[in-house]
Amino acid sequence: MRQTTTRKPAFLAVACTLMLGTGAWAQSGPDVFAVVNDEEITRDEVLAATTGELAALDAVQPRPDSYERDRLEILWAGLDSLVEDRLIALEAASLDVTEEQLLFIEVDSNIMTPNDAEVEAFYEANRDQIPLAREDALPQVREYLINQSRAGLRRPMIQRYRQKYGVTTYLDPLRTDVVTEGHPSRGPEDAPVTIVEFGDFQCPFCGSLHPILERVREIYPDTVRIVFRNFPLRNIHPLAQQAAEAAMCARDQGRFWNYHDTLFENQRALEVDDLKGYAAALDLDTATFNLCLDSGRKYDFVQHDLDEGRESGVSGTPTLFINGRFMSGPQPREIQDVIEDELDRAGIER
Repeated sequence: MRQTTTRKPAFLAVACTLMLGTGAWAQSGPDVFAVVNDEEITRDEVLAATTGELAALDAVQPRPDSYERDRLEILWAGLDSLVEDRLIALEAASLDVTEEQLLFIEVDSNIMTPNDAEVEAFYEANRDQIPLAREDALPQVREYLINQSRAGLRRPMIQRYRQKYGVTTYLDPLRTDVVTEGHPSRGPEDAPVTIVEFGDFQCPFCGSLHPILERVREIYPDTVRIVFRNFPLRNIHPLAQQAAEAAMCARDQGRFWNYHDTLFENQRALEVDDLKGYAAALDLDTATFNLCLDSGRKYDFVQHDLDEGRESGVSGTPTLFINGRFMSGPQPREIQDVIEDELDRAGIER
């Protein structure tokens, strides 16, 4: 199976954190795991790069039901690392600089070093999850924030290089089996591609994703289904929980998606009076809607979404699963690439 990053321009405009694939190998054969700028990365190279991790996996005698997934995860980590190394080498050669010089220019020289106040603020906001005394934790918090800054710079750099040089992978993708039955969806039920969004109506990044997914619906009306699941980040978005419950109340009257769209178009106005006003504007039975919202009867439904999201590895919003393939954040080009790859895997002609 393959995943291709092409040089074609993205078709989605940008506005504002398992089950295994089971298809046959693509035409490059089982000994080729990836091609970077027409240069192959072989199975043996990936196995050599992951020898220690694979041996450690075998040593712990993993459960049969998780072994193949764990092994595939190790192989993907090794493959991704080798792909990144090839891309960095290609870009450095094109600029006639060393790889170290390239990484300094692109990443290290731009890392944001947090000041004492920022380190303290992060520690205080997360102290319940940090099992260390303050004086021991602060140096590690500082290093964590530096590493986060480094990763935030490196990630888009690698994506640019993938687009510039072209990457095709032939390793089955990692997938997470996410429940869709019983949750709001739009698009054909038998669509070959299903996108599950775990979203938060108060999250600005979810607001940025909204027009991107609308564009997806326009371009793939017959081949993509979109499912919405709630993941209100209550600790930072105090209005998100009740907004999610309100959307579920609207669903009872068959107007979930109209209400969903209205919430994302009015993210700065999510107080209870606003939520009830949107119901009235959409011609819902307001007495029934208001009773549903005021009673809190949808709290458990939203909590169930949260619980299942966490079990699936969701920690922030928006998080997408495209045919089970995890993606975090509003990334239009990457969404395009995965959709196209999934349609290729399904043999869908376009």
